[in-house]
Amino acid sequence: MSDQISPWVRRYAPLVPGGAVLDLACGSGRHSRHMAALGHEVVAVDRDTTALAAAAGPGITTSAIDLEEDGAAWPFGPQRFAGIVVTNYLHRPLIADMLASLAPNGVLIYETFADGNAQFGKPSNPAFLLQAGELLELAREHGLRVIAFEDGVITEPKAAMVQRLCAVKPDFPREAALLPPF
Repeated sequence: MSDQISPWVRRYAPLVPGGAVLDLACGSGRHSRHMAALGHEVVAVDRDTTALAAAAGPGITTSAIDLEEDGAAWPFGPQRFAGIVVTNYLHRPLIADMLASLAPNGVLIYETFADGNAQFGKPSNPAFLLQAGELLELAREHGLRVIAFEDGVITEPKAAMVQRLCAVKPDFPREAALLPPF
């Protein structure tokens, strides 16, 4: 979509406690660089080696992995990441393992396309579009506490239908979720 940091990621990234961050389907690393600038060691994962080369930098370990390959196993252990950032990517078979990799006080920042995006272009395949309330349901199923959720149309960097979620694991302190106003 863009090389600019997602406003959603920028807003909730300060909630991620100290520790490693996974940027899943990182592309050229716009969010990896942002999380590294905030002091996190980042594991940037994508199957596109050209994009990964652009993502490389101080504090960022890149890993070329095709997680959608038949028989691909989740390569990370449980409770490993203080934060997980996912934008513009959805592969439902990964979600349970991905959330298991979140530390007990970890933060999930997720933003991707939702049902209705076809009116704006691609992706239009339902396999790559969240259904109404799907991120909220995933958070509930996996015992996450929702800090923020949005479901609707954005206009920047281009028009799209999206869902956005910031959710935390149970050990995340409630008082730490209070961010200053915009």
